[in-house]
Amino acid sequence: MNGMGYGIIGSIGGFLLSLIIILFIVGAGIVLLNKYGYVAPRYDDRIVKIEKDVEGIKKTVEDIKSKLEEI
Repeated sequence: MNGMGYGIIGSIGGFLLSLIIILFIVGAGIVLLNKYGYVAPRYDDRIVKIEKDVEGIKKTVEDIKSKLEEI
């Protein structure tokens, strides 16, 4: 099977080379994102809004319960 592969050393070397290239590309991407000030979107505002909505719904449910008890 001549020409089918490079043997164990060739395949490990090729794998390591591919891994190093991938890590270099990912690292370069991270450095560029940090350089230009990219910040991942935060969902804290959305969570606070949802919590306020839940509190409002709880209050409405309590009001409805009290009115139903009066009837």
